[in-house]
Amino acid sequence: MSEKTQKIQKYKSDAVDKIKIMVQGASDIIFADYRGLSVEQITNLRGKLAENAAELRVVKNNFTKIALQELKMPDVGDSLFGPTAIALIKKDSGPVAKAMVEFAKDLPLELKGGIVGGQFFNNEQITALSKLPGREQLLASLMGTMNAPLKNMMYAMNGVIEKLVRTVKAVADQKNNN
Repeated sequence: MSEKTQKIQKYKSDAVDKIKIMVQGASDIIFADYRGLSVEQITNLRGKLAENAAELRVVKNNFTKIALQELKMPDVGDSLFGPTAIALIKKDSGPVAKAMVEFAKDLPLELKGGIVGGQFFNNEQITALSKLPGREQLLASLMGTMNAPLKNMMYAMNGVIEKLVRTVKAVADQKNNN
């Protein structure tokens, strides 16, 4: 018996390759159902995502599944069904998730899940991620905590010097009055 070979059309393999390139250029990905959004609303969402170093792309589900499998990414389960747009995140995923969750409150955007830190996150986990402080906020908080002991020591040392200066001035004033 002869094996049956399936010929893959060039445009399909090109589309999969294009998605692979997009996914490789992103640190994290969030999937969303954009059904019901107008062109203007999608443009607004793209603008909000661009502010947070992310871009929104509409993709074919089967091509995306194949691309993710070829890149050995986690299985996304049933997240890729219906009209799908993916947010390709280049930096911190927290602010992007927050922007998408806030956008979904007012408009018919439905988050499906995503791949964050090399793991699959479902809709609830993406929503929880949106509530966490961003990387920049966490670093600022850490730096503030690290600087607190030095500031306190500086204020204590400054207080001793100020007290000495006030005492010397009081003695000088007292001698001038006598």
